[in-house]
This record gives sequence, C-alpha cells and structure tokens, in this order.
Amino acid sequence: MRRVRFFALALAAVMAAGAAHASPVLLVSIDGLRPDDVREARARGMALPVLTGLAAEGASARGVTGVLPTLTYPSHTTLVTGVSPARHGVANNTTFDPEQKNQTGWYWYAQDVRVPTLWAAAKAAGLSTANVHWPVSVGASGIDANLPQIWRTGTDDDRKLLAALATPGLVARLEKLVGEPYPQGIDESVEGDARRAVFAEKLLAARPQFMTVYLAGVDHAEHRDGPDSAGARAAIEATDAIVGRLVRAARAAMPDVTVVIVSDHGFLPITTDINLFKPFIEAGLVTVDAKGQVVDWQAIPWLAGGTAAVRLARPDDGALVARVRDVLTRAAADPAYRIARILDRAEVAQAGGGREASFVVALKPGAETGRDPLAPIGTPSAYKGMHGYLPSVPAMRSTLIVAGPGIPHGRDLGTVDMRAIAPAIGRRLGARLADAEVPPAF
Repeated sequence: MRRVRFFALALAAVMAAGAAHASPVLLVSIDGLRPDDVREARARGMALPVLTGLAAEGASARGVTGVLPTLTYPSHTTLVTGVSPARHGVANNTTFDPEQKNQTGWYWYAQDVRVPTLWAAAKAAGLSTANVHWPVSVGASGIDANLPQIWRTGTDDDRKLLAALATPGLVARLEKLVGEPYPQGIDESVEGDARRAVFAEKLLAARPQFMTVYLAGVDHAEHRDGPDSAGARAAIEATDAIVGRLVRAARAAMPDVTVVIVSDHGFLPITTDINLFKPFIEAGLVTVDAKGQVVDWQAIPWLAGGTAAVRLARPDDGALVARVRDVLTRAAADPAYRIARILDRAEVAQAGGGREASFVVALKPGAETGRDPLAPIGTPSAYKGMHGYLPSVPAMRSTLIVAGPGIPHGRDLGTVDMRAIAPAIGRRLGARLADAEVPPAF
C-alpha cells in the first residue's frame, strides 16, 4: 500500500498543474457501443448497472452522428479534436498502402493529426493528463503519462516497442506496481481491456485532470459474432463492469470528476464481401500479379468497411477522373456490387471526408468491402458485423453519456454531432479548442 501511495504521489508531482479548472474529466471510449444497447439494455437481455446508472445520473444522447468514414481511428481523432477527417487528417484506420509496403500499418502516430488535441489544450491550460490505449496517441504532445496504442507483430518485441514509445519509464513502473505485464497492443479482447484497466486505475490514483481510456473488446466481439449476438451482449456486460472500476477509481481520487462515456460508431450485421477492386482491374486502372498483389495503379479503392475512398494517382487529371467515374457508374448499375451511393469529390468534402478521396463508394447494409482482388464480386464474409458506412445511416450512430457536477440528471441531449463532444469536454476542463467546428454538446 505504501508503494502504491508513493507512486501516486510521485506521478502526481510529475503531472502537477497550477491552473484552476471547472472539473477534471475521465473520457472512456467503448468501441462499437450502440446507444440503444444502453437505452434498451433490459429489453435486450443485458444488465448494465454502471452505464444505465451514469445515464440516469447525468445526460445522454439518443445517438451521435459520426464522421466519414465511421471507423475507429478517424472517429477517435474527431473525439479529441472536434473536427472532421478533412481537417484532422486521419481518414482511415490503416494508412494508404496499395502495394502493401508498410505491412498493414495503422494511423498510430499523433504527428499525422493536423490540429491541436484535447491533450494539448489541457496541457496549455496548465492541467495534468494521462492516456491508456487511445488510438492515434503515439508521440501525442500534451500527455504526461502516456500508454499509447501500438502493435506490429504481437511478439515480445512489441513490448519493447511500447516501452520505447510510452512515457519514459512508465510501463516498467506500472508493471512493478500491478505485478503483471501490460497487455499487448494487438490484444483487443475484453480480457485485454480488463487488464489494461488495472493500469488505468493506478494512473487515476495520481489525479490526472484529463484522462483518456480506450476499450476495444465490444467492437472485437461484434465483428466476430455480430451485433445483437450472445457474444456481443456478454462483451458489453463485461465492459460495463470494467467501466465501473474506472469510475470508482476516478471518483475516489477526484470527487468532482466529470465522467464522459463515448463510442466511435454503431454496427450492422453483414453476410457478404464485395470485391471493389474487380472493376478497376478490368478497366486497367489496377494491375495485380498472380497472387493478387498490387504492382501498379492509376486509381484504387482504399477500403473502409462499409465504404471505400477511391484514390487517384493524378487527382487533377480530368480524363482520369472521367474514366473512374464511368467505371463506378457501371459498377453501381450492377446489383451484384451492392452499391448504395457514390460520392464525388465535392460531396466528400461537404461530408468532411478525407481530402485524398476523389470518390467514395458506399455499400448497402449487409455488405462490406472485401480485401481479395482476385475474388468474385461477392463472397461470404468472415466477419459477422461491420461499420464504416456513411454517417447518415442511423445504425452507425454512437454513444454519449456524461455525468458530473452541474450536469442535469436524466437530461436528453437528443442527437449529437460527434464534433461537438471535444469542445464540450474542453469547456468542462477550462481548456479551449480553437479549431472546433461546432458548438459544445453539453
């Protein structure tokens, strides 16, 4: 106990802040949690005492309208910046790598974010900060105690990588306190979340005035088993208990804390993978070898679950743009491709999608973008649940619950724009996000 107290005091000294603030904030993201899974928990056969209790104690949204695409990394970057992917620059989960030279690299690195984050704004306001496993947090400025999300192979070398990229010495100190290794970044199970939560509790004891925690297990179960499955419901109930531990630890350390629970997207059940590479290959816009490896391209889909951005090698080449538009128009006319809508560059910009996209192809519910360029148009999907669809699809709406000093009990926030969450958190902290695109949600 004395060692725990000493660590908390030492870390609190490192994260000391002198500025006054309205309320410390604990921001917890539950990847893939749908708002009605909380609002209708009992009817869906789930007991969620923590989440339903927080909603009753504070305020909650009927749903949060997300960003284009409704994927984890673009959404989580919006949640800490208050701007769309067009502004913050994280337009997908994985980096654009058509020839697979980067071995499936993700947007792990905060240097890809083009605007200030809540961590930086909080630090500028003189507040202390901490993070556990939040996407796009490697090297993020303004985080005093950072356990970023990162993985490569899932081998023991990943442990060395995390230790090198986390706040210097933090992993070793926390592992000594906890008595077990910090979970591998590639472990996105509920069990991995539960183990990471133990480390988060130790950080909360140091009273960080702004702390972010990311929980991936619900999303993992919904991809594997499908939304509304027994596996998904079990993951949500287990995650409710994990959130309870985090809330108790935060309130024990900081009785005036504001707890904000968010998610990044909803979910849809799927049955079919759609090979969007096929029409590009047939039109000579993509060249692949006998194994399906891309060796050359002029225009190619950048897959995002229920959508795909189409990137052009020469986006200002009018002839190429017209050629690609023709390919997409013909594909959309074929029912086998399950295309719901094609957005051109102006429509993508209006929706706040990534600036790199000349077009976005949106699939119908039940279908996702397949990864095998040599596959038929449609094949059975390995996943049973997916997201990434247009944010206008109601099933893509995500969760917002907030409880803390001055938050009216049981307040209905209606439908909230995801970009409104970060400036609202900034206001609770007494920190300013100058780049936020919409007014605060609460």
